[in-house]
Amino acid sequence: MQANVPAFCLPKPKDLARRQYDAELSERVAVFKPDWVLLLGWMRLLSSAFLDRFPGRVINIHPALLGTFPGTHAIERAFEAYQKGETKCTGVMIHRVLDEGVDSGPVLGQEVVPIFPEDCLQSLEGRIHQTEHPLLLRVLQEIMPAR
Repeated sequence: MQANVPAFCLPKPKDLARRQYDAELSERVAVFKPDWVLLLGWMRLLSSAFLDRFPGRVINIHPALLGTFPGTHAIERAFEAYQKGETKCTGVMIHRVLDEGVDSGPVLGQEVVPIFPEDCLQSLEGRIHQTEHPLLLRVLQEIMPAR
């Protein structure tokens, strides 16, 4: 808790249904009365059992632009597409999560990340992560009321 932000871990048991896990997770999160729920590195689709508890207040960061490389392994897929000559860039998108769609909610901010000929997967991934952090802060400043 270096930043004075409470945290907890709630692994999903294999035998627990997704909706039941999401309902239990929403109970745990609701205790904190969050203004926003940020999905940073979250690699699971949330069902309505979670999303309905925080309508319009769940935000995801995704390492690709809207409509490109949704879901997992987005950076790897963008790099492969570049190597095949199918794209010259990728990016970072921050969007609201309103339903169970995959990286499909309304975009709050996005930024293009070029892919260079000298790039390897690791260098591209590093630039994407360098782009994510300031973009996330900028988006949060835009959507949060001044205090």
